[in-house]
This record gives sequence, C-alpha cells and structure tokens, in this order.
Amino acid sequence: MQFIYSVLGILLVLGIVYGISFNRKGVSLTLIGKALLVQFIIALILVRIPLGEKIVSLVSDGVTKVINCGQAGLSFVFGSLADSTAKTGFIFAIQTLGNIVFLSALVSLLYYLGILGFVVKWIGKAVGKIMKSSEVESFVAVANMFLGQTDSPILVSKYLGRMTDSEIMVVLVSGMGSMSVSILGGYIALGIPMEYLLIASTMVPIGSILIAKILFPQTEPVQKIDDIKMDNKGNNANVIDAIAEGASTGAQMAFSIGASLIAFVGLVSLINLILSGFGIRLEQIFSYLFAPFGFLMGFDSKSILLEGNLLGNKLILNEFVSFQHLGQVIKTLDHRTALVATISLCGFANLSSLGICVSGIAVLCPEKRGTLARLVFRAMIGGIAVSMLSAFIVGIVTLF
Repeated sequence: MQFIYSVLGILLVLGIVYGISFNRKGVSLTLIGKALLVQFIIALILVRIPLGEKIVSLVSDGVTKVINCGQAGLSFVFGSLADSTAKTGFIFAIQTLGNIVFLSALVSLLYYLGILGFVVKWIGKAVGKIMKSSEVESFVAVANMFLGQTDSPILVSKYLGRMTDSEIMVVLVSGMGSMSVSILGGYIALGIPMEYLLIASTMVPIGSILIAKILFPQTEPVQKIDDIKMDNKGNNANVIDAIAEGASTGAQMAFSIGASLIAFVGLVSLINLILSGFGIRLEQIFSYLFAPFGFLMGFDSKSILLEGNLLGNKLILNEFVSFQHLGQVIKTLDHRTALVATISLCGFANLSSLGICVSGIAVLCPEKRGTLARLVFRAMIGGIAVSMLSAFIVGIVTLF
C-alpha cells in the first residue's frame, strides 16, 4: 500500500509543477519517463546496491573528515566557544555557521584550480546526453551539486546572455533545489547525517532538469555554443587570492544566514504571539497544511505532523531552521523516515531565496534581470519539487 501512496506522491509533485507550467502542451512525456527511470536507478545504486552504499559511506566519511578540519580554525579563534561539549554548550553562530568560512575557502580553492570545473564538465556531458539538454544548462545543473545558487552560474557567466528562457529556468531550479558544499558542515553540526545529504545532492542534476523542463519546456531554438569553457579563475590573481576571497565570501554568507535567522525567527515569534490569542501556533498550521506529503511518504502519525512542520518552516524561513528541528529528533526516527525527511528538506528553495537569485545572477548578466524576475517564483516551487521528488523516489526504493 505504501508503494501506491508514494507513487501518488510523485504524481502529486509532478501534477503541481505541470499545473504552473508556462507551456503545458510543450511538456515531453518521454523526457519525464526517462528522467524518472534514471532517478530510480541512481537511488537504487546509492541506497540498495551494496557497492553503491559502500561508496556513499566512504565518500561521506572522507567529506566529514575534511569538514571537521575547519574545527581547528574555529578553536584557534574562538577557543572553548567552538566546543559544543564545553560548559558554554552549543553556540549556533560559531559551531554551525563558523565552519562555512573554511568550507567556502576550500571550495574557492578547488574552483580556482579547475578541479570542480573538470568534474562538472564530464558529469555534465553525461547528464546532457541522457536528458538531451544543452551543455551550458547541464553544466550548471551539475555544478549545483557543489556550488551555491549564485555561484554555479559563474562557471558559464559569459554564456548566460545567449541562453533561452527554458535554459534560464534550469539555472534557477537547480540553484533552488540544491545545496552548496560550503554549508554542508552547518547541516552536519545540527545532527544531519552526511550520507543522506550526499544522496540528495547526487539526485539534483537530473531532477532539476526534469522539473525545469516541465515548468518551461524547450520550444525555442537553442543557440549552439562550440567548445564551452568554464570560467574558474574569476578575478583571482592566484591561489592565495582565491582562498582569501573564498573565506571572505564564507564570512559574508555566515553573517547573512545568521541575520536572516534572527529576523525570520523573531518574526515567527511575533506571529505566534498574535496567534496565541486564538490558541494556535504557526507550527501547528504548517503541520496540518503540509501533512499530506508526510502521509504519502508513509510516515507514522507523529512523523506526519513533524514533516508538515519541517516543510513549512523550510519554505517560510529556511532549511537551517528545519534541519535544526530535525537534528534534535532524528535519532528517535526509523532509518527510512529520517532519510526521506532529510532529502525532502534539502535545497535553498524558500521565500528569502527569491531576491538572492534575481540579484545574484543579474549581476552576471544584467539583460536577463527581467527574465529572472518573471521565472523565479515558479522556479522556487520547482526547487521544492526537486527535493520532494527525490524524497519520494528514495522512499520507494527503500521499500524493497
């Protein structure tokens, strides 16, 4: 029975995306079928095939060890405040957001050296052949496995002006539906298993292109670009400059996330103060509003409401708020519930990302600002759909 519910969940997600499509007649059923098949194969390899599970485990351990290296810098600067076991306890701003500085510097270094570009290029070519997507949009979709929603377009910034609206939709959806390596350490610090995050990231490229092509089918002629070269050097003069810029960007990112959380969590508290007069809280509204997704995922009655609350907080606030809540209870959940819930929350798709996407990408290509503003809201819904679709697919695979 749960298999049927999960299939209905997939149909619901695709139905919502199809309902807000710019061109429903142009949607390719062949593309949908092919993409879903590939996603199921990826999920099967990562979740059910022993070799795939082993690879995920090894990569997870390796990435976690690298991320933990940032702890040395935090301890040097903040002393015992960086240690959650110290008397000062857990300090979100330092132990969660602080590591973003180190990871951002590391990503910037790999970016400058061309290592990320090399990986993106070859995986992107494979994705492009499977999905029949252009090289530019394929590269951006794959880049979002590693980079943020405004960082990945930099790789192909000189080609953005020649991209069709459908290709721009891929840029937006993949950015909204993905996570940046720079903030994975923050999620781990909140108690979210790295294995779950890696599975979600791996499913981003195919899922993003699928959802984007339903939202905005490729009906315009695509401008052929021969020998695409990705810009990895940027304005950096050398390796030291790249690291310094990465650290600076990470600090700005950490401050921005912290500032947003202070503002939004405070506003939610204000809303709850007003709602208390009616005997309800915003969390309760979210729980019931988004509960149908938890039901279709096969969660028990308690977890259904938890999932509803988590999805609502992610949309209105951001994924950090939801992951913090999930991290506090994840050990009480069974493996399937914890895995599916985590994947459903991955990605930057929330209301605050609307402005970030438009302003961040428009800097690279000002003439596309109007297009970005026109597409961005539906792209946000698409970003949510990418994560939800991955969650349902992984949920089905775990049943067998």
